[in-house]
Amino acid sequence: MEKNKSPRTQESKVKLIRVLVAHEGQRIDNYLLRYLKGVPRSRIYRIIRRGEVRINKKRCKPESKLHLGDEIRIPPVNVSSGPAIAKPSPGLAGLLLESILFENEDLIILNKPAGLAVHGGTGIRLGLIEALRQLKPEWSGLELAHRLDRDTSGCILISKNSTFLKEIQAKFKAREIRKCYLALVVGNWPSSLTEVDVPLQKNELSSGERIVKVAAEGKDSLTYFKTIAAFSQATLVEARPLTGRTHQIRVHCQYAGFPILGDEKYGAKTVDVVLKGHKNLCLHASSIQFEYGLANQKIMAEAALNLQMQGVLENLKNIQ
Repeated sequence: MEKNKSPRTQESKVKLIRVLVAHEGQRIDNYLLRYLKGVPRSRIYRIIRRGEVRINKKRCKPESKLHLGDEIRIPPVNVSSGPAIAKPSPGLAGLLLESILFENEDLIILNKPAGLAVHGGTGIRLGLIEALRQLKPEWSGLELAHRLDRDTSGCILISKNSTFLKEIQAKFKAREIRKCYLALVVGNWPSSLTEVDVPLQKNELSSGERIVKVAAEGKDSLTYFKTIAAFSQATLVEARPLTGRTHQIRVHCQYAGFPILGDEKYGAKTVDVVLKGHKNLCLHASSIQFEYGLANQKIMAEAALNLQMQGVLENLKNIQ
């Protein structure tokens, strides 16, 4: 008899499910993660990529949005009935609750710690959204309204209900959400360089790793930049992305010739000495601003720099 294997049950039939109002506007991958509890995220992405999951009889992508009345085809899958979902440690639980910047009946804005993935996945049992669902089960409709890279800290918006999620996703698409970032880049960023406007293309390596490159056939991508503080070896810049492409700010900084400090994927290895032992990505989502609802309620939140980035700034000041 095999040991250390989780009991699994086999869903033997294809299921056809009609999308209700409660799930309108939700991403198909997020929907399946809830519907197929116990199935790893990597397995869900696999069945989507293979075309086993269909929306209205058509292939879809993990980011495909659901609409009222859509028909979802879900193939037979093994569903784990083994160990319970990982729970956040007391330390992480306390940190997340202390990191809430704004909350009302529709949304939460939180200062995400650097190093915490926004959701679980391959090799990651617990992400931000799973931790929040565990901490606050009464918030039954929690969904990510957008994403931040694992090593990026700062403002992240969480939706509490499908009505708000649908509205805010439309605002992201219409570019009505103002997001500002602070980035520490290598070298002396010229104050005259105020925007980078080059198309980006997302690629997936055989290992499953995502990599983004500047490519003529890519999607339009525009980031506005402003110099905040100049040091002898680096510059603190404000970055405001007009579009929201994967790794946009990181790749635009690299393209401009000033990669972000601590960026292992798009950075310059030869300048890591500047970090004085700090290896994390020096990119922080400093603020988010938007209006929503019938009354056009104004929402604005600012997130303080994490201690790691504050330490890097102090080191840079000392070597002026």
